[in-house]
Amino acid sequence: MALKKQPEPHVNHERWLVSYADFITLLFAVFVVLYAMGQSDKKKVEEVMQSIQSSFGMATAGATAPKVNVIPSQSITIIPSLKPEVKTNPMGRTRSGQVKTRADEKDFRQIKSAVEAYLVKQGAQNKVTLEITRRGLIVSLKEAGFFNSGQANIKPEAYELINTIAEVMTQYNNPLRLEGHTDNVPINTAQFPSNWELSTARATQGLKYLVKHFDIDPRKISATGYAEFRPIAENSTTEGRAKNRRVDLVMLSIDGEHGEP
Repeated sequence: MALKKQPEPHVNHERWLVSYADFITLLFAVFVVLYAMGQSDKKKVEEVMQSIQSSFGMATAGATAPKVNVIPSQSITIIPSLKPEVKTNPMGRTRSGQVKTRADEKDFRQIKSAVEAYLVKQGAQNKVTLEITRRGLIVSLKEAGFFNSGQANIKPEAYELINTIAEVMTQYNNPLRLEGHTDNVPINTAQFPSNWELSTARATQGLKYLVKHFDIDPRKISATGYAEFRPIAENSTTEGRAKNRRVDLVMLSIDGEHGEP
């Protein structure tokens, strides 16, 4: 007698649902954990971390969940050369006794914006330019707005503009440098035998005025003259020579100060 043929077992085409359900469950758990970690309550975050570690056999008796720093706590700077450290100097005080702070890169930007807004309001944006470099904040006072040709005395009508700029900059303890520059047209007068004397005299006049009228430690300000040897434009054109005739008021950064003699 022939054996009865057993029917073929029914193929279960829905076995994938088991794996899919497991996947959905795990995915849900992940989102729950992420949501819990996103809460501001540090205690809850630690409890969630401890629970996860315990589930995976990582926790030890009496141990607490480690604190997780998502963002490093060290200083973050936009321009590495201008570290946003606030430094004070025993002599860096106002006349009222208040301690001055050192301006950092953020302060330089704020000063630059404030001065530029004032220049536009006064229609004097062609007399002064501002720039932030590794050395610090550079305020260029153009000859046409502050000095007569071949002279070192500051024009009387320029004092109001100088005062506004100086009032902002002298609120901080950064060292200041005044640097005189000329074009390459030679000068030979009894007072100024060369551009060296003219550029130095202009910077010195500015220094003396700031020290006399503003709260500046004389040990934190200096003046120098570079004549025509540090141009910012070509001396072959009238416009270029006009840009080169200037006095730069430099508010030094930390790196800028370290680079000074």
